[in-house]
Amino acid sequence: MKKFIELIQHCLTDVREIMPWDLEERLGENPDLLILDVREPDEFDAMHITGSIHVPRGILESACEWDYEETVPELVEARDREIVVVCRSGNRSVLAAHSMQVLGYSNVVSLQTGLRGWKDYDQPLVTGAGEDVDLDDADVYFTPVVRPEQLKPRSMR
Repeated sequence: MKKFIELIQHCLTDVREIMPWDLEERLGENPDLLILDVREPDEFDAMHITGSIHVPRGILESACEWDYEETVPELVEARDREIVVVCRSGNRSVLAAHSMQVLGYSNVVSLQTGLRGWKDYDQPLVTGAGEDVDLDDADVYFTPVVRPEQLKPRSMR
């Protein structure tokens, strides 16, 4: 059985990652670039990159195909477009990019370090209402909080 991080590492044998400064450069060079945010709806509403489209990871595969309730036409028609998949830290985006490659997307990469790295690179984020996010306030959002019940029991360590 693989652990979560091992699954990510396995997918990285097929998925290319770019860094936040690479994304900044790609946005300047390719106005048709599609940023796909695969986080949950509340995460996207809290903050995201301007112009990104939102498709939660849980419905991604059906959103990439015609004839499903979750179909996102812009995404279905983007199989040959340059796509950068983003999430909070860069893990879910690797899984999503891998799935998209399996589904025939030819130019899809994952943003290494995710939106956390984008923010650390001092790049702008907006709320679901389109308001600018204070990057200092975003530090709190990006600080992981693991509750005691989420920790591995001492007997298993």
